[in-house]
Amino acid sequence: MKLASLKQGRDGRLVVVSSDLAWYADAGHIVGTLQAALDDWDQYEGALRNLATDLDHEVIPRERFHERDAAAPLPRAYQWADGSAYVNHVALVRQARGAEMPETFWHDPLMYQGGSDGFLGPRDPIPLADESWGCDLEAEVVVVTGDVPLGASREEALAAVRLVGLTNDVSLRNLIPGELAKGFGFFQSKPASAFSPVFVTPDALGDWWQDGKLHRKLMVDLNGQPFGRAEAGEDMTFDFGTLIAHAAKTRALGAGTIIGSGTVSNRDADGGPGKPIAQGGVGYSCLAEVRTVETILTGKAETPFLKAGDTVRIWAEDDKHHPIFGVIEQTVGG
Repeated sequence: MKLASLKQGRDGRLVVVSSDLAWYADAGHIVGTLQAALDDWDQYEGALRNLATDLDHEVIPRERFHERDAAAPLPRAYQWADGSAYVNHVALVRQARGAEMPETFWHDPLMYQGGSDGFLGPRDPIPLADESWGCDLEAEVVVVTGDVPLGASREEALAAVRLVGLTNDVSLRNLIPGELAKGFGFFQSKPASAFSPVFVTPDALGDWWQDGKLHRKLMVDLNGQPFGRAEAGEDMTFDFGTLIAHAAKTRALGAGTIIGSGTVSNRDADGGPGKPIAQGGVGYSCLAEVRTVETILTGKAETPFLKAGDTVRIWAEDDKHHPIFGVIEQTVGG
């Protein structure tokens, strides 16, 4: 089942989207918003699935689904917590800074809590008031949970996953060092994130969803050129069950909590830093990583951060090269 929210008010209008993303059916007669559906998932899930089946069988009225009309599936959420499951990415960044990486980073996930009172839609521009802030894309996988009890096990946490999707978790890299130096974490350096047009139930992903990981390539284009083709299911040190359980260690998580994977990152086949696609590698899911690799190899970062007019495109494909979650396509300052 694929769910989306069309732009309407603060919380959108919930619709069920066909498997091929071509059509939608309004779900308002069942439940008005995705957050309301998540709040009482056991009550609404069956009816939403029946609607999705009827839509795919073309036995109910339907409308064309246009991704430009979509808000984030959850236009605002009670909680957005982003992990750093691909420790390869963290290790590279620290190596470029000449900083030793603590051994605990391989066993204890990093996580920060981001702003969730307003997300960007998949076609919304990336606001950028000052290019000197160092605007970066971050292509990631996300999950949305139901209620997760305090102290949940990994297995309980995985059972609470209701939906899977993608995000562009925008970062302002040049603001990060100053904020972290204060010892209190991110705030101004983490503006609003954008999400894929649809979120998908894990069962609809079939074998692509295994062991709390999405086993598909995360496709990233920058200004129309291939930039990243990393395998989301590889080099993921912490699966989503582990990330959710980590978040629930000291507090229960409310239905509608979004948990991010952090930047998807693969090592090269030889075990070293990833290579650009043009050099036979799988590329990168953020600019900071390619800049880090450049620093390690040559002593200087050469790839610039995003500037006004740049376009970012993020998606994942099925076996027929069709987008699974729709496409995030944004222009900086557009």
